Order: sequence, then structure tokens, then C-alpha cells
Amino acid sequence: MNKVVLAYSGGLDTSVIVPWLRENYGCEVVAFVADVGQGAEELEGVEAKAKASGASECHVVDLKDEFAADYIYPSLKTGAVYEQTYLLGTAMARPVIAKAQVELARKVNADALAHGCTGKGNDQIRFESCYAALAPDLTVIAPWREWDLSSRESLLAYLAERNIPCSASLKKIYSRDANAWHISHEGGELEDPWCEPSDEVWTLTCSPEQAPDEPEYISLAIEQGAVVSVNGEALSPLKCLEQLNKLGAKHGIGRVDIVENRLVGMKSRGCYETPGGTIMMYALRGIDELVLDKMTRSWKTQLSEQFAQLLYDGRWFTPNQASVLAAAESLNQVATGEVVIKLYKGNVTVTQKCSPYSLYSEAFATFGADNVYDQKHAAGFIRLYSLSSRIRALKQAAKV
Repeated sequence: MNKVVLAYSGGLDTSVIVPWLRENYGCEVVAFVADVGQGAEELEGVEAKAKASGASECHVVDLKDEFAADYIYPSLKTGAVYEQTYLLGTAMARPVIAKAQVELARKVNADALAHGCTGKGNDQIRFESCYAALAPDLTVIAPWREWDLSSRESLLAYLAERNIPCSASLKKIYSRDANAWHISHEGGELEDPWCEPSDEVWTLTCSPEQAPDEPEYISLAIEQGAVVSVNGEALSPLKCLEQLNKLGAKHGIGRVDIVENRLVGMKSRGCYETPGGTIMMYALRGIDELVLDKMTRSWKTQLSEQFAQLLYDGRWFTPNQASVLAAAESLNQVATGEVVIKLYKGNVTVTQKCSPYSLYSEAFATFGADNVYDQKHAAGFIRLYSLSSRIRALKQAAKV
């Protein structure tokens, strides 16, 4: 092994992985840091930290716009929600990170890729499935599946023995993952599903109890399944998301507490904050209500479930993903319009909606007279619709 590109965060695990790779593989380590919107504080000093731990180079790559436009917005068009609750913020970021990591590996002529995912979680599968699709020729190193370091104490001792500086401490209550779409929380009291999350868990959103006592109304313009403006201001996908994150966080929008089924077979509990994404999801559903007929909407629900599963399972770079996205793109050709949303103490309510492709007509839905529906016709329809039940009942009566 000559050169390894490591997906590096600057946290304790990857700080240990840099010297561990050098010692155990005798290789040069290039640190790769993906900026997917986790915040300036998370990235501060990360280059110096990587080099201090032994990396020959550290590349910080800004992926925020690509993440929003090419991963978040296409996923939104499918309506994907994992197990009816989770908006897939962690899973959604993995393919854009893995793709950029592979691109850097090609650029620096590396012969291996490495990550800091544990052997118990979903992320190892997500990263390595992407590597397999994009760079099957590169060796993959997963230190957590190889080394004998098994605790936070052992990791800190490893760095101390080598005089490598680290700001981490023995006490780490929560494991968090943040990006432009969301922030996730695991660990601490959340490991017991009987414990309600404390105020210390939530870091992005205001609690609904402490949110403003007055509701706020916002207007979103949507074009073919994509939110393109907020309150009349045209914005890029990333800027739309950032604006809605601020508005949603202020009103306590987007908190989720779920015990989910991991791909590796075990259940885990996670708390997620997705304020802007929750608002977007409600807005797009509001337009779907207007423009999709019953069977088409049912079909989109099936696509949503399929896409949520494949995204959660790390199958972004697959024909399955491409086919579902193509179907969603087709369905969203008519998903254009305007939605007014009410934000109030953790609740998102679509109060107004319109679309040039709306199938709703007040003239047809009214109880008054119209030119397209003769109420007398309903009798024949009902008789045919319920014919199987009628036949079953008649046969049962004949046996008595």
C-alpha cells in the first residue's frame, strides 16, 4: 500500500486512524474532508489537525451546493421517508462524500480508500457500496474492523503515547452527525427508549414549548417538484434550504425520535432535527394533492418507499436508483405551483395551495349542479363496485 485517502472528520476516531494507517500499512495518508454544511465550527483548524496527526496533505472540499442540488432535491422529488419518520439526512450525504473521496484518490494517484465507520453501523455499508460502484479497483481499509482498540479510553491513550495533540476528552455523551439537511443524535440517555430526550440532545431547533406564541406564514414557489423561492425570493437549492432551516428551527419544526431498523440487523434509536427539509416535504405533498390522480399518487407512494429503502441501504449508484429517480422526475413534471405554510410550535400546516396543473375544480366538487357529473350515475357505479360483495352475500344466504 503506497497512498491512502482517508475520509477525515477531525474527530477522535479519524485522528487515530491517520497514525494507525501509517504504522500498520506503511503508507502515506491523505486526509479528505467533505464540507456538506456541518458548520464552520466543525471545520475550524481541521487541516492543521490532520497534518499534526501525520497526514501528508489535507483537502477540504466544498460539496454543499452539489449535495443540495444533486442529492437532496432529487430525493425530495421521490418523497422518500424511511420507516414513515426519518428524512434520511445521514444516508443522503454519504454518496456525495464517497464520490468526492474517490475523485480525490484518482487525482493524487492513491491505491486505497479508508473510512472511520464502525462495524456495527449503516455507514460502512453506504461508503463501501459507493466505493464498489465507483472505484472497484481501489483497496478499502476499515480500521474499526481490524484494530484492537475498543474504547474511547484506548483511542486517547493511543494518541497520548505518540504525543499527537487531541482536544477530545474521555466523556462524550452523544454521537452527532450534521450537514446542510439535518443533524442526528445518538448515545447517552437515548440508548434507553424509555427515556425522553433531554434538552441537551437538541442543538438545532427551538423546543415547541419555547417557540414563538404567534404563527408565521411563509410562501414557497415550486417548479417540477423543486422549491425555487421562499417568500418571493428566488434562491438556489442550498439557499432555499438554509433559509427554511432558520425559519423552521425558530418554530421548533422537524424534531424526530425514532427506533429504526439498521441494515446490519439491529435496532437503534436516533433523534433527528430536519427543520427546512420537513417544511419542503409538506410543501411538495401539498402540490401532489392537487396534481396527482388517485392511482398516480398511490404509485408515487410505492416509489417513495422503494427510494427510502435503497437510499438508507447505500445503493445510490445503482440502476435501481436511476430508475426510481427517472419515474419520480416524470411524476414531477406537473408538480408546479405555490404553497402557503403555517409554522407554529412544532407544527407545519399547508393552508393554501394552487397549481396550473391542478385536477381540483370547485365547479365539479360542489354539491350544486354541474355539467360533468350526474349524481344518478353513481347508482350503477356503486352496484358494479360492490358486485362481489353482493354475490358473496347471496351465496351465503342460499346455504342457510
